[in-house]
Order: sequence, then C-alpha cells, then structure tokens
Amino acid sequence: MSTVLADPAEMIAHGAPHVIHNDAELETYTDALFRLTAVDDPSRTELDAIELLTLLVERYEQERYPIPESDPVSVVRLLSQQQGLTQRALIPEFGSESAVSMFLNGQRSLTLEQVRKLSIRFKLPVDVFVPKATVSDKPKALAKGHTSRTR
Repeated sequence: MSTVLADPAEMIAHGAPHVIHNDAELETYTDALFRLTAVDDPSRTELDAIELLTLLVERYEQERYPIPESDPVSVVRLLSQQQGLTQRALIPEFGSESAVSMFLNGQRSLTLEQVRKLSIRFKLPVDVFVPKATVSDKPKALAKGHTSRTR
C-alpha cells in the first residue's frame, strides 16, 4: 500500500479534504477552490486539489441542490424571453411561424432537425432541447418488462 494513503482517517483528522456534509463546509471548499483556480500557473498538486475539490463540491450540490429538469417548451420560452425574441424570430429553426406556435403551445414536439438548429442558435447542448423520458412515458407492456413480439 502506498504511504500516501497509509492512514486516510489520520489524513482527514489533520485537515485533508473530505466529503462535504453542510453548507458551511461547502462555502469553505468553494472559497478554497476559487483561490486555487485564480493561481496563474498551478502546480500538479494544485491541479489535483482543484479536481478533488470540484468533485466534492459538485457531489454535495447535486445531492443538496438538484437542478430540476426542464421541458423543451420552457427552455425555448426562457431563452426567447432572455434574448427578446419573437415567435417570428424562431422561424429559421422551425420552418414556419405556425410550427413555432404549435410547439410553444405544446401541440407539436421538436424534430431532430429543429433540435439541432436550436442547439446551434442558442449555443447549448442538444440534450437541453430533448424531453427526458420517464418510466411512465413507456408503453405499459414495456414498463413491465414485456416485449411486443408476436408469436
């Protein structure tokens, strides 16, 4: 066993980074992370510390403050509002003003081409515009583990 990890409990007792348990620790780790990322030419050890602190902070924030999933309509509405866009401004991504209107009213889903164009326009990953599937979205037979094969 490496001498570096000979006694992890002792390392933690002496102040080594550990799993974050509360917001006070989160603030301490975040402050340390900001200080480290401000270093102009970080050493290998500083880069390792940045990576470790980032993992610890992200884990705590994902568990404590999860970001709720958004549906594509809400995302497009928010982005359009933030950028002062009208429905007419989205015609290049949708093909027609009626297609924009139908999507924003929940009457039509996005096509793959529309997702691609929205991703490019707003400079966001395509998955932002793809609805997240849930088990309840699957047909009942598939949700129960059955297939639709005919015999």
